[in-house]
Amino acid sequence: MSKLVSISMAAEALGVSTSTLRRWEASGRLTPTRTEGGQRRYDVTALHSGPRYSAPSFRKTVSYARVSSHDHRADLERQKQVLELYCASQGWTSDIITDLGSGMNYRKRGLKRLLDGIVEGEVGRLVLTHKDRLLRFGAELVFAACQVKQVEVVILNLGEDTTFEEELASDVLEIITVFSARLYGSRSHRNQKLIDGMRTAVRDSQCT
Repeated sequence: MSKLVSISMAAEALGVSTSTLRRWEASGRLTPTRTEGGQRRYDVTALHSGPRYSAPSFRKTVSYARVSSHDHRADLERQKQVLELYCASQGWTSDIITDLGSGMNYRKRGLKRLLDGIVEGEVGRLVLTHKDRLLRFGAELVFAACQVKQVEVVILNLGEDTTFEEELASDVLEIITVFSARLYGSRSHRNQKLIDGMRTAVRDSQCT
């Protein structure tokens, strides 16, 4: 005999919030039964069926693609095509989230949307072309969150990204810009000269 539990107990069992369960109900992903008083009740057996790290039918497969600047839009389209073809070959229906911005930027709109989906339990599988498409540094923290939320992570290419040097140089320039803004208030000619020299060195390295 199936055991029916409240929405709060079901949310705890799935590792999501009660608001997420309400959204799933509204979208038809997970429909509870109702008591005579209109209270939601969830079948415990149905909630726990299936392998631990599988992406349940009510959780999405999300592909994430990113490039650092408008100059790399062609590479963004290539990433999207690779992700779409791979997911199709696996029989997965995938939502694609894209970002345009540095791998050092943790406030990108697409990344925030992805993290919100993981935290809310809406994402069951994350697909990337390379690990550093997610973040240049700190991707392991996102993967740790995926493990806690039982999100399967699929990385198509575990080797080095072909644009690693170019993007790393771009990230270094961004760091220099941030420090330049902080040091500008001191009006130090020596500081400005040092920063300009670092910018020149990074740009020269991109041309070699």
